[in-house]
Amino acid sequence: MEKLSSVLLVDDDSTNNFLNELLFKQLEVTDLLLTAEDGAQALDLISSMPDLNEPTLLLLDVKMPGMGGIAFLEAFRQLPLAQSRATVIIMLTTTMDARDLSRLEELNIAGLVSKPLTKEKIDQILQLHFQRNLPAS
Repeated sequence: MEKLSSVLLVDDDSTNNFLNELLFKQLEVTDLLLTAEDGAQALDLISSMPDLNEPTLLLLDVKMPGMGGIAFLEAFRQLPLAQSRATVIIMLTTTMDARDLSRLEELNIAGLVSKPLTKEKIDQILQLHFQRNLPAS
């Protein structure tokens, strides 16, 4: 499988970040895997990255202290078009209320995935958004 140029995981739960990092490394999806613990940290990371390393895939928790997922998306959408155009954004969630769901529809995300991430869910994301399959185990 052709690897993604970079993946950014944004979740306030350090255990989730650790487990998701292990999963992505095991599946060899990318050579550049970054994590952030809230939306503000993710924006700082993205703003400091050269365009070539801009995240191809961004997995974003909805509910986080500080800058949550929806506030991050609102700020991210204000970045220059060249910086935000190529990134596929998938929201990670455990539960969603109707207000969050309707706001996410307005922000034009690529999809919602329930936690926890699994090999099968990552494979579905890769197939749907990147026309790639994980290698058969």
